[in-house]
Amino acid sequence: MKPFAYALALGLATAQLATAALAADITGAGATFPFPVYSKWAEAYRKESGLGLNYQSIGSGGGVKQILAKTVDFGATDAPLKGPALEKDGLVQFPTVMGGVVPVVNIAGVEPGKLKLTGEIVADIYAGKIAKWSDARIAKLNEGVKLPDANITPVYRSDASGTTNIFTTYLSQVSEPWKKEFGAATTVSWPAGQGGKGNEGVTATVKQVPNAIGYVESAYAKQNKLSYALLQNKAGKFPQPDDKAFQAAAASADWKSAPGFGISLTNQAGDDAWPITAATFILVHKDAADAAKTADVLKFFDWAYKNGDKLASDLDYVPLPDAVVGLIHTEWKEIKGKDGKPVFDK
Repeated sequence: MKPFAYALALGLATAQLATAALAADITGAGATFPFPVYSKWAEAYRKESGLGLNYQSIGSGGGVKQILAKTVDFGATDAPLKGPALEKDGLVQFPTVMGGVVPVVNIAGVEPGKLKLTGEIVADIYAGKIAKWSDARIAKLNEGVKLPDANITPVYRSDASGTTNIFTTYLSQVSEPWKKEFGAATTVSWPAGQGGKGNEGVTATVKQVPNAIGYVESAYAKQNKLSYALLQNKAGKFPQPDDKAFQAAAASADWKSAPGFGISLTNQAGDDAWPITAATFILVHKDAADAAKTADVLKFFDWAYKNGDKLASDLDYVPLPDAVVGLIHTEWKEIKGKDGKPVFDK
């Protein structure tokens, strides 16, 4: 390429990046769990409204820290904050979509959905009590599946993670030893395995390490063509991790039973329910320092509730029921500017 043409091309590219940066008027940070769907929504919303979204997929812990520090317009977390924390820090919390966490594996010859596991077995793998794929308990569940006599490498989140909170909440519900020794939290003291940052990091590590097992949001498994295992649910069934199973888990949810809609959807009853289902949440300040910017955040998610269902479903996320969206709009009336008026007028 000639120097002038190269300089022109470089200048155009720089201008395009600058324009994109200027257009990214909404800033958010946090959970990696919803990153694929937020990216799709942002792309479509920019085309329709001209307003962009700059979202940092840094993990739920980082998202909470950044919204508290007021360095972003909204924080995102898969581990919903409790009522006292929301009240103390003056935050409003609301869900956006639901999805599932799935165990993913890298075992030669094992196709997606062919391996069956129970919650107790997964807990014992991550506790270091089951060390090989040829373990008798795994073999008994998987007659006809060729499993190697190889060491299992558990892969976990190295960052403070809402996905880890969802995963360990489930393990604590199905395994009393896990509950007593490790419990449920955004970070735990993993006794074995390798860490990866974000759903992206766990996905990459599982793909690279033979005989590994990890836990990721279902969209990451789907997009990266990872082999996933089926989990036995509370009814003793092994449903596929898809929107039908996630919807089944949320079918009887009482969203009003917890402040900030922070309910648990793990280990729900029902033949079709996927056992590690969860919602993901947004955090904004109740007293908006910049009413116009906070209004832009709420307009973006309002657009997503109205127009983003298919984009979410295509990625195996489950849109919220209309009744829940109605409750969220009511909750938004608590978000006010310095003039004391709600920043969002539906």
